[in-house]
Amino acid sequence: MAKKKSGWTVYNYVLLFWIMVLVYSYITIFIKSNFEGESIGLIEGLYFVISSMTTVGYGDVVMTSLVGKIFSMVVSLSGVIILFALLFPFVVMPLVEKQLRGELPTRAPTKLENHVIICGYNKIVESLVNELEDHNMSFIVVDDDESRIRSLLRDGIECIFGDPVEESVLDAAGVCRARLLIANQSDEKNASIILTAKEFCDIEVLAIVNVKSNSDYLKYAGANRVVSPKSLLGSFIGRKAIEPLTDRIINSTAFMDDLEIAEFPIYPGSSLLRKSLKESKTRELTGANIVGLWKGGVLSLNPRSHDIIKRNSILLVVGTKEQLRKFKRLTH
Repeated sequence: MAKKKSGWTVYNYVLLFWIMVLVYSYITIFIKSNFEGESIGLIEGLYFVISSMTTVGYGDVVMTSLVGKIFSMVVSLSGVIILFALLFPFVVMPLVEKQLRGELPTRAPTKLENHVIICGYNKIVESLVNELEDHNMSFIVVDDDESRIRSLLRDGIECIFGDPVEESVLDAAGVCRARLLIANQSDEKNASIILTAKEFCDIEVLAIVNVKSNSDYLKYAGANRVVSPKSLLGSFIGRKAIEPLTDRIINSTAFMDDLEIAEFPIYPGSSLLRKSLKESKTRELTGANIVGLWKGGVLSLNPRSHDIIKRNSILLVVGTKEQLRKFKRLTH
């Protein structure tokens, strides 16, 4: 069950203000009648209290007795505290700022189901998001960093603002309608996210661990699978560290006489990134031909000229050894 939000709202402050105004108005009528020998009505009492609390003080209704003067000071100080120390800085101004900045999404669309919930967005899951988009798989990112959420919104990525440790936030993300939850925060926070998610339903949880020795703790918390990117990257870097620095083509296959076929991943900083196959002009620059494009885990052997080369694209290229060497330089 979602936790109820605590804290005062505009309604609470306005209600408190008017209760104080009415109480002070009847006290004003009582003091005027019993200590100053002057009979006034409720309207005059309201007029005196409101003008005193808002520090306007026109001076046409005043207290002359000692009790009345002390009461006037209490009314004025109460108004300063309620209006200027509490209502405006803690309620009115935050609401105005929120309206000026624009409301951040805090709840997933009700139609979203069988989706992947990603708790925490960073470079580790950036490629994952690209893959999910290519596979047309529904997903939503949950993050408590306002600037990051605004950046995701600008990129058109489904997301909500909130701390995934909180029950209400996971409930808003549709945790019981999801197929998978990915915990991608600190190891301590991941454990809290897992425990909270498992209280809702038996959702499958994948935890991304920062320190490999903490894997068992996340499994005890309820993670179905635990992945250590540092461990995986370490072995991958060991195999690939030298590859971008050499012109030697690894894993190429002979193809008709002196032609070979090879796969080329696109490295960060490549001049081919975000260009269409037509715009890349690889044929003119290298003489090699792109005959296939891995996209979303599916190999297309008939790539179209307007297909875009992305960070997770892998190109299948045919050419001579020299042509493939030239092509490899473009991918780095």
